[in-house]
Amino acid sequence: MTETVKLKSPIDGSIYAERPIATDQAINAAVERAKAAQERWAQVSIVERGKYMLAMLEALVAMTDEIVPEIAWQMGRPVRYGGEFGGVKERTNYMVEIAEQALKPVPASNPKDGFRRYVKKDPLGVVMVIAPWNYPYLTAVNTIVPALMAGNAVILKHAAQTLLVGERFSQAFDKAGLPKGVFQNVVLNHAQTEKLLGSGKIDHVNFTGSVGGGRAIEKAAAGTFMTLGLELGGKDPAYVLSDAKMDHAVANLVDGAFFNSGQCCCGIERIYVHEKVYDEFVEGFIAETRNYVVGNPLEQATTMGPMAQARFADLIREQKAEALRKGAVAHINMKVANDKAGSPYLAPEVLTGVDHQMSVMREESFGPIVGIMKVRNDEEAIALMNDSPYGLTASIWTRDTEHAVAIGDRVETGTVFMNRCDYLDPALVWTGVKDTGKGVALSALGYDNLTRPKSFHLREAI
Repeated sequence: MTETVKLKSPIDGSIYAERPIATDQAINAAVERAKAAQERWAQVSIVERGKYMLAMLEALVAMTDEIVPEIAWQMGRPVRYGGEFGGVKERTNYMVEIAEQALKPVPASNPKDGFRRYVKKDPLGVVMVIAPWNYPYLTAVNTIVPALMAGNAVILKHAAQTLLVGERFSQAFDKAGLPKGVFQNVVLNHAQTEKLLGSGKIDHVNFTGSVGGGRAIEKAAAGTFMTLGLELGGKDPAYVLSDAKMDHAVANLVDGAFFNSGQCCCGIERIYVHEKVYDEFVEGFIAETRNYVVGNPLEQATTMGPMAQARFADLIREQKAEALRKGAVAHINMKVANDKAGSPYLAPEVLTGVDHQMSVMREESFGPIVGIMKVRNDEEAIALMNDSPYGLTASIWTRDTEHAVAIGDRVETGTVFMNRCDYLDPALVWTGVKDTGKGVALSALGYDNLTRPKSFHLREAI
């Protein structure tokens, strides 16, 4: 009997899609096709590669009316927010735009008469992208487009929860006329994925997911000497200073904490507020949070849909219950249909009276819950922001730019925001520290992660 992957919709628990996993023979054939196609693709000019990427983007955007409800059925994001194509457009266009400059050979800094010396950036070969469900198009495009622009072939293995996304990418690349084998979508189980990574046939893997998943990737790849890009867990903090523009900070931090049901890699999970403005901030934050409408994501009135899986919602319930047992105070307590153990439907929650002895302030939540703590000064805020095994982004809310920079220099994080959060700028490198992972994505530096340096030392005068 053929093993399949079943996509269970968080909307009603139905099986929304089901696909057979690839056979070993099919996996081997896909890798061989990728290797052969990559050799030819590497000879295609960067300008021509860019034309294929932009044609793919156009084809993908043309599917918006089908894709938006499809995302809601797969992982629960309300249709009112549309697809992810604003970000997909921005990232694709930017990485295509900078490719020629980012990938051009780098001449030696000390010219020598009679010699030509430079470092060329060669593609790695076959790049595997293991993409997550929370932003299924955005997270995948972060690597797919620059990997292809750099001359690599790409094999995509998407999350089971967003099984249809890989098929949409395949359709878009087919419409763009991309040469066969340069991009392939495969359906694999965990054991097959680990076996493929350990085979030595993959040259680079980019994985976005849990810390446990990242460790499994590293273990599977051990001894192959393949390169890795890992974006793993997060517990992103915000620090609201006494001079912050309060209405702006409140509105943006509520959105940063609860958009996509809090299922954002760089979403706000803990907030530290200077004691001088703490009461004002908390009052405004609670009022803003109460405006959410939780329900069926297919309805335009819904602003927060179900979490992608019931077990994710149950984790939030456990974190909240533990915090309340230890003295925290819950302020929203919104009544929502189907909000019960074993259901993915969950109301947003704001906690005060929290501390770092509570899991909600230390362990990744990845859901619609946030704790707010009062701090006396920068020293206390910085110590608390750094008291975490993770480090993806940190946001600082103040009108003093130099003050924000000084604080940001001391925070252990991959990105420092001032007066914004939960955003990825493709011109700036996307990276994390500590258990959040290793490697970089996007920006010119992202191309360095998807190529290998090759030195040319040519004596011309003999």
